Amino acid sequence: MTGWRLEPRPAPSAVFSSAVTVLSLLAALAIGGALMAVMEVNPFAAYYEILRGSLGSWYGFSETVVKAVPITLAGLACVLPFKAAVWNIGAEGQLVAGALASVAFVRYCPGSGSAAMIAGMFLASSAAGGIWSAIPGFLKGKWGVNEIISTLMMNYVALCLMDFLLYGAWKDPMSMGFPMTAPFPESARLWVFGRTRLHGGLILALILPVAAWFALRRSQWGFEIRVIGENARAARYAGIGITKNIAAVMLVSGAIAGLCGMSEIAGLHGRLSRGFSVGYGFTGVIVAWLSGLNVLALPFAAFLMGMLLVGGETLQVVMSLPLSSVQVIQGLILFCVLGGEVLRDYRLRGPRAARPEEAE
Repeated sequence: MTGWRLEPRPAPSAVFSSAVTVLSLLAALAIGGALMAVMEVNPFAAYYEILRGSLGSWYGFSETVVKAVPITLAGLACVLPFKAAVWNIGAEGQLVAGALASVAFVRYCPGSGSAAMIAGMFLASSAAGGIWSAIPGFLKGKWGVNEIISTLMMNYVALCLMDFLLYGAWKDPMSMGFPMTAPFPESARLWVFGRTRLHGGLILALILPVAAWFALRRSQWGFEIRVIGENARAARYAGIGITKNIAAVMLVSGAIAGLCGMSEIAGLHGRLSRGFSVGYGFTGVIVAWLSGLNVLALPFAAFLMGMLLVGGETLQVVMSLPLSSVQVIQGLILFCVLGGEVLRDYRLRGPRAARPEEAE
């Protein structure tokens, strides 16, 4: 007799794949609810407060969208390399690099007009994030350096560089000792919608996923990226440049993450401060897999994560739960979605009698 084993499934349909994602999400919420019950917290009341805090008012809804904007951009920065079977875990550092480049442009080009200032910040942040990401991409394509380790370590380099500048040369003397830069001039601020905190970064979060879909599905570069992700050996045999394309896709993904950092400080905070990003780069990894690596589904998955973040703040006030409880749910979502991916592609087979040739 042979034991339990995994067998590849035939190509799953879109309906089956969507059902697996939904069931994985429900499983994560069920496990999170069980943990809340162990802590003597009513899980139904907790999830109701999350919905009420994030969608129960116009303010809550707008704040959810505010959170979804950087998560969408960070998720897109993760999805593009994943299409080439490259793990970009460095979106957090890349968005910090973009934010630093934006501050540098504001500080050292103060006489620019509003349009020139925004354009300069746009170019500086995308270039900084792209270079920060292209370095591990080149190392991966050229010498096979593990991109998970290199992108993860570069996160800490970017964060330490930000601390060095915020506690040193860029620290605002009027900040009463807090590590932050001087406020941006109005020429360096993105426009806002009405009396909300929604800003121009929303346009990027809506346009860039559509542009990425067209690039992946309607361009030769996108075709080469998908071939590399599905079979790198076949891509090399077909004459597709592995190093060039991996470095290019990491450059583009880092540029998107850099724009994420620029939109956060220019649209929301108005200055660079420590902790301006509450782990958006890492949340982008969860959103990438929750969307099934579908760039058009990214905004919806990001909106769901935004609901958890905004609703988590309500849980702290109403039910005295720590914000880490929401982070546990985020981790459960990633774990269950990845587990669902395995069950989507493989089926579990029970013991069966061994064939005569197997017995020999």
